[in-house]
Amino acid sequence: MFLTEHLGVISPAAKRVFHQNKRLILPLLILVCLALPSLRTITITALSDAFFQVSVFVAATLFIYYYAIDHLPQLELRYLNAKSPVLEVSFAAFLGMLPGCGGAIIVVTQFTKGQASFGAIVAVLTATMGDAAFLLLATRPTDGLSIMAIGLVVGTLTGLLVNKLHKTGYLCPTNQKQTQPVTVLPTKIIKLSKPIWLMAIIPGLLIAFILAFNIDLSQFGNHVVNAVSFFGALMALFVVFMWALSSKGESYKEVTSEDDLCSPPSKITKVLQDTHFVTAWVVASFILFELLVSVFGLDLKTWFVNYAYLAPLIAVLIGFLPGCGPQIIVTTLYIQGVIPFSALAANAISNDGDALFPAIAMAPKAAIIATLYTAVPALLVGYGLYFFS
Repeated sequence: MFLTEHLGVISPAAKRVFHQNKRLILPLLILVCLALPSLRTITITALSDAFFQVSVFVAATLFIYYYAIDHLPQLELRYLNAKSPVLEVSFAAFLGMLPGCGGAIIVVTQFTKGQASFGAIVAVLTATMGDAAFLLLATRPTDGLSIMAIGLVVGTLTGLLVNKLHKTGYLCPTNQKQTQPVTVLPTKIIKLSKPIWLMAIIPGLLIAFILAFNIDLSQFGNHVVNAVSFFGALMALFVVFMWALSSKGESYKEVTSEDDLCSPPSKITKVLQDTHFVTAWVVASFILFELLVSVFGLDLKTWFVNYAYLAPLIAVLIGFLPGCGPQIIVTTLYIQGVIPFSALAANAISNDGDALFPAIAMAPKAAIIATLYTAVPALLVGYGLYFFS
């Protein structure tokens, strides 16, 4: 009710802007929460936690990752399939296991060109966790590596089984010519965010490590605590605005998935745009969680404890949603201790990340069937971990 009252004062022109760019809804809601005295402290805390617990670690992880794979050869799956069908499916699962959606998109593109089997696309969609893997690796590296290993094994086995069930060339649209979308990102936004990040990343990482090691900042005085909290909240709000302004935000895809490739390609730009995307969804998750607990009195952790047997099923259903945004919410709930590891694993296996968008566009029937196939191992692994771990 209080949000409705405050949103009602927005001018018709502003409403048209928000209607055109749905990404702007998030920073608007954050500003409304900051304007309300009863929600200000909760919002600042959530913003600060999101920046120091997630953003700086994700940025550092992405930087290392993109530079590490710069010279990774993108082998053609058709060549591997000719050598060994097992090798093709295994390599597809390996590409899906890699953090982000790039590997999965590679396999989807090769499938539509007739260079990969249907089992390969099932394997890669089963193994991929999308951008949520960056969040998990940055905050819970051991759990992140465990999920990646599970995805690799389950993806490989599922892909091999699917190839046994279907003939070669099953559902492959070989007559379509597909290209990777390339857009020129808003230069002003990238130029503005780069120097801010360069100034903030080192102190941000230092503070993040101090907080990660549970060092009490209050021993240095309340002014230090307040300054750190304000710095983190300001940076998180800045990042959310950069995310909102870096895209038209007209469609569901533009809101829930990472931005298109930049032209010319730049690793720094890719790191920034992916960090902005992950941060925006984490901020939304943190604030929503705090509002549900503090304002509405809904204890999600207690709810999932009482109905824990539903957690893997709910996680699988969320995994059906295209894009990485909903999956980042699930990962955030796990990091906050709300859902169990079994639900996280179930979601990681069932979700297809951003790769589902090109799959639906280029081979809709194959995309739907492949997504349904991923639900089977997701439920088996999720409930297997739930009952036996």
